[in-house]
Amino acid sequence: MVARVIPVSTFDLVIFGATGDLARRKILPGLFLRFKSGQMPEGARIIGSARSNFDSAEFRKVIGAALTEFLDEEHRPADMLTAFLDRLEYVHIDATGDTGWDTLKGILRDDVIRTFYLSVSPSLFGAIAERLSTHGVATPESRIVVEKPFGHDLASAQALNTDLLRHFSEHQIYRIDHYLGKETVQNLMALRFANSLFEPLWNSTHIDHVQITVAESLGVGGRGGYYDQSGAMRDMVQNHLMQLLCLTAMEPPSKFASNSVRDEKVKVIEALDPVKSEDVVRGQYRAGRDAPSYFEDVENDDSRTESFIAMKLKIANWRWAGTPFYLRTGKRLRDRVSEITVVFRDPPHMIFPNPMEGRKGNALIIRLQPDEGITLRTTIKEPGPGGMRLTEVDMDMTFANALGSDLHTQDAYERLIMDVIRGDQTLFMRGDEVEAAWSWADPLIANWQESGKRPVPYDVGSSGPEEALMLLHRDGRRWRPIGA
Repeated sequence: MVARVIPVSTFDLVIFGATGDLARRKILPGLFLRFKSGQMPEGARIIGSARSNFDSAEFRKVIGAALTEFLDEEHRPADMLTAFLDRLEYVHIDATGDTGWDTLKGILRDDVIRTFYLSVSPSLFGAIAERLSTHGVATPESRIVVEKPFGHDLASAQALNTDLLRHFSEHQIYRIDHYLGKETVQNLMALRFANSLFEPLWNSTHIDHVQITVAESLGVGGRGGYYDQSGAMRDMVQNHLMQLLCLTAMEPPSKFASNSVRDEKVKVIEALDPVKSEDVVRGQYRAGRDAPSYFEDVENDDSRTESFIAMKLKIANWRWAGTPFYLRTGKRLRDRVSEITVVFRDPPHMIFPNPMEGRKGNALIIRLQPDEGITLRTTIKEPGPGGMRLTEVDMDMTFANALGSDLHTQDAYERLIMDVIRGDQTLFMRGDEVEAAWSWADPLIANWQESGKRPVPYDVGSSGPEEALMLLHRDGRRWRPIGA
């Protein structure tokens, strides 16, 4: 199967922090793949900016090396690589001063889409936004992309939004969360709202509970300093897992348009009940398997920051009353996997005698990584003569198998950057959505800090602390095994 490629309009894309890790590893490789697919039109330009005093030739050399490092050889034919690098220019700009801004203004064109990607520390967002405005670089139709974290708490998120809105309108601001660009996340919406099969069942009458798991096998690595000030709650739950929760639980929007979708997501966050202390488990990984402990990784023996968190959430609305949502995420776990598991209720009356032992029941598993796809677990008769014996089978749709192994599944950044150029904000967070998520998260974090309670330890390569297993066991439920 061949994916349909729809070219976007001609653009000038300015990347601030263009020599940084994110730009080299994700943004520019993603742009190259869109160029190779034919989606980038003639005349489109990418203008890098950073503290390094490069010229355009030196910048092309740096990015050429990055594309060689981060893309397989089969995905970067030499002729395409050369043609793409010819699209790149560079301007040395002082983000907090006046150097380079007039030069940038002079090379930007008036008749194309201007987009500014801030792949820099959030502490520079306000300074760059101000200079884009005061130097006349940004126009009323320009777009600005900002990366997470969107604040450290509600107050800092509000301050960040205020800084951006001082110079740009909300319709110009694209707060990017790469989880929303994953193919399966968008397929969750298609699954719900384009099929009459599931939406009538998508409520507490038919769904017993929902599990959202984002497990990582690696530790915090070189991010120790940042992570110890953030933790799993700020780094993952408040943004990535909250987005997955919203898309799973939201009401059908009136139409597939950015504000309609985002209105429904905000309603989910505002409907969340306060989380009880007994419904949260926080953990830190021990040393093991020749791997350092969390304390060693962050160089802080007294750290009370969680590298794992599991919690039970309740949504106070008619659709979900009585159906809990269980969230968990952590470092140094058994496997790297992200998935949403929707577990349906058992039939109200089982007509078959001696039902199978260990029956798990019907479930819809939406896999984000690895091997993006969807699995439906069903109960059938076990083949063979001699009575009615039940067994469970998975109806699996792995995208690579179902749609063709030659189909390139876009990286999240490929899709999201092209959405910015199109002016489509559906998969980007709105300011009130960010603030609503922090309003929910802040009281939880404050309670942990006031208690001074340490996270419980867990083993490297496990599913997390035993207390997280008990979070479901006490409700008569079990987590889906990580890496199942």
